[in-house]
Amino acid sequence: MNKILEHVFSFLMITVGALMASFSVACILLPNDAIDYGTAGVAIIISKLTGFSLSACVFIVFLPFIIAGILILGKRFGIKALTGSLVYTVGIDLFEKMPFELNTEHFLAVVFGGAVLGAGLSLILRHGGCIDGSEIFANIIVKKISDVTGKNFSMTYILIGFNACVYAAVFFLINRNSALLSLLVYVIATAIIDHFTDHFEAIKQVTIITKKPDDLIKAIKQELNKTCTIMDSVGAIAGENKTLICYVNYFELQKMKEIIAANKGTFSTVSTIDEILR
Repeated sequence: MNKILEHVFSFLMITVGALMASFSVACILLPNDAIDYGTAGVAIIISKLTGFSLSACVFIVFLPFIIAGILILGKRFGIKALTGSLVYTVGIDLFEKMPFELNTEHFLAVVFGGAVLGAGLSLILRHGGCIDGSEIFANIIVKKISDVTGKNFSMTYILIGFNACVYAAVFFLINRNSALLSLLVYVIATAIIDHFTDHFEAIKQVTIITKKPDDLIKAIKQELNKTCTIMDSVGAIAGENKTLICYVNYFELQKMKEIIAANKGTFSTVSTIDEILR
């Protein structure tokens, strides 16, 4: 029953976060000449240049990334990503028709819109969802590189490169002011996301203390294609244990938590790694 309530709550939070994000984009950012970042930004650029419906452009741009996410990152992640993306798309369509006007300067409106957007995306990410295809794209690239090389890499540079291309397109295809305001949205939104998700794009170190490591190691290898460093450890009360150290990215962390939860009698911590030296 607790697991069912937990899943229902996570989908509820993803829905709320997607509505917050779509409200910010449709009612605050776009009326003040700013756009969202990532694949949502790509959809907005296409809509502005072609005159097509924004919600339709968002759905078309998001769809290939969601399918790729389901195939490569798993059904559980894909269902949450699909839920968030559908709510975001429907929200865009509804909020575009809503009479809403923020009577203030562009700069203040964009700051507020970026904050609402960041808060909404934080809710989605903290509950295992995703509505931006650039994050799925970066995660897939990092996962493929990790599978081939056996090394862990951060998504930071891929996301920065992707969004740099988006803002360059806004600068040259729309106008300079829109590009600069949109960059401000990115800075504010990502600052809030980093605060509430502890740098979701960074590598996470998971430390697990257990007396029965074999099932954990097998599940981590089979479900995440990851290996672990194993160390002998001694608890003052529990006695001899095994300490497992594993490195994953933010999206893999959700699966790691499920693996740990399925193996009782463990104690685990998660920390953010800024850099791995080799």
